[in-house]
Amino acid sequence: MAGIKNDIKIQIALLLLMFSPFAIFSGCQNNTSNAPKEWILLWSDEFDYSGPPDTDKWGYEEGIIRNKEAQYYTDRLENAEVTEGCLVITARKENYGEAAYTSASVNTKGRFSFQGGRVEVRARLPEGRGVWPAIWTLGINIDDPNVSWLACGEIDVMEFVGYEGDAVYATVHTRDYGQSHGKGRGGRIKTERPFDDFHIYALEWHDNRMDFYFDDTNYFTCYRKGEGFGEWPFDLPQYLLINLAIGGSWGGLEGIDDTIFPVKYRIDYVRIFGSKHL
Repeated sequence: MAGIKNDIKIQIALLLLMFSPFAIFSGCQNNTSNAPKEWILLWSDEFDYSGPPDTDKWGYEEGIIRNKEAQYYTDRLENAEVTEGCLVITARKENYGEAAYTSASVNTKGRFSFQGGRVEVRARLPEGRGVWPAIWTLGINIDDPNVSWLACGEIDVMEFVGYEGDAVYATVHTRDYGQSHGKGRGGRIKTERPFDDFHIYALEWHDNRMDFYFDDTNYFTCYRKGEGFGEWPFDLPQYLLINLAIGGSWGGLEGIDDTIFPVKYRIDYVRIFGSKHL
């Protein structure tokens, strides 16, 4: 009888966990992947620990960095914490340094870089006017004084601006095809309230093209034109960045709603795959 009672208690506990508000809300610790079978996992962070992001995998940007953004990026736990199965980047309304907001930008610079393959991130976007979360890459030669930002190449796997609220963007920036030239290459997918749930944001980087995905939908492809380094600097490795900007030249076009803070950007996992055929 004691064994039966214990079994019943265990079953009840499992049911309570399965249907608890946290289990429904968090959406974290999802082990499924949309990666096709031709890809093999090279690097990942499943965020199955607690505390700061793993320093063997992630570094931080710190300060006021770019794009006239309103936040100060910090390395504090208050802005980037692994908890309950997710990396949670939290933007806060607080005076810090010369800024009125804080947030975090983490990256794999100097720790992991890749050339080609599939980048897959399962994330739940923040909501509100003024948020500008992104998943993106930069060339490892960004610090070369002879190589400009655009010349190193930038791949925006996902960008979202809160004032718009119903679209996700992908963009490829290079020296000869940057937005400053009026020749930016990018696409978007309309999707109602993407911040209501977790979605998979993915890039599949081939020798001759880049395919961008929202869940299972390939909504933009950037083809290599064969015009040389200025058009396609992606024969060199790139590193990954994940950040939550506030305001800025795009995210702040319609101002910042101060009632939304603190606002959270949740990342369930990050997985980078290579081709089995390499």
